Amino acid sequence: MEHDLIIVGGGPVGLALAAALAPLGRSIAVVERQPRAALADPAEDGRYIALTHRSIGFLQQVGAWDRIDPADRSPLREAQVLNGQSPFALSFDPGSGGAQWLGQLVSNHLIRRALFDTVAAYGNVTLLADVAVQDVATDRRAARVTLADGRVLTGQLLAGADSRFSKVREALGIGAEVKRLGRSMLLARVAHEGDHGGIATEWFQHGHTIAMLPLNGRRSSAVLTLEDSDVVRVAAMSPAELGAEITRRYGHRLGAMQVEAGPHVYPLAVTYAAHFAARRAALLGDAAVGMNPVTAHGFNLGLQGVASLAGLIGGAGAGADWGGTLLLRRFEGAHRLATRPIYAATNLLVGLYGDDSLPARVMRHATLRAGAHLPLARRAVARMLMQP
Repeated sequence: MEHDLIIVGGGPVGLALAAALAPLGRSIAVVERQPRAALADPAEDGRYIALTHRSIGFLQQVGAWDRIDPADRSPLREAQVLNGQSPFALSFDPGSGGAQWLGQLVSNHLIRRALFDTVAAYGNVTLLADVAVQDVATDRRAARVTLADGRVLTGQLLAGADSRFSKVREALGIGAEVKRLGRSMLLARVAHEGDHGGIATEWFQHGHTIAMLPLNGRRSSAVLTLEDSDVVRVAAMSPAELGAEITRRYGHRLGAMQVEAGPHVYPLAVTYAAHFAARRAALLGDAAVGMNPVTAHGFNLGLQGVASLAGLIGGAGAGADWGGTLLLRRFEGAHRLATRPIYAATNLLVGLYGDDSLPARVMRHATLRAGAHLPLARRAVARMLMQP
């Protein structure tokens, strides 16, 4: 089974790459261990993605954005960082450039469904679902993927988009920084009495962090980050108990909260691959960079990597070798330049705000107080949030 491109991983990043390259008319295979039905109609998983202007532009370009009902898009008008009981907050807004919002919040399962529907419309994309990958190998001439059922796929280029614990990355012999944080995220969609005004908050407190992502109406996605030893207890609460717990941890800022969906729990780990490309292979999404979700840039950076690789392939012209060494080197250089600074800055932020020691608390307070008087710095961060 010969293809120009073999994508391992039918999640949103893998499907985005297929959607970006399918219009070129060449043969693409997407391999995913989940059943096709789970890809066509994915279950709600609790995750809401803060899509930047650039990411929305990409989804519009490939034809996926219009497949998401406007009623399911929630504008993010401002973001605030809070620390304990400090009266100071770092606030980020679009400024005076004409934009009305920093980004749009969309449920992850709706993004996945829209990308699947986009890809399914192309006859040159073959989806091989409900099958695992047994082995991958590349040489000067081709990439080969051996499936668990014995089938062997060959192609010009192999793209690994199979999670931050990527089997493709491991099989290619590419190392990675992997750090398990010993904390987990608990996600729940809640309704509340107060009006959030389209403002997202990230509130670092002693022993936990709580983020509130504004959804349409008086609803939010609550993201509670806890030590692994605590998250099991909280996740076992009844909906009424969990609503009261989130209300308390959020300081009653939006009034009483009622859980509408969830909870969903995800252990936290960050990864950064030593290389994003190898002979006839590229890594994308979390397989390349698994971000801490605190800055909400993981999927946006994944789409940026897709756009970079697809742009290089499209610019190479008809009949080009999609797995060419020079093309892949250019992709790796561009994506490393785009991701390494924000990966390092995010880890620094998490290290500062996740440390409950007295010196760290003093430093956080000083940082917030200084930030309140540095509008140019805040504006620079807002631009980064809008277009990473």
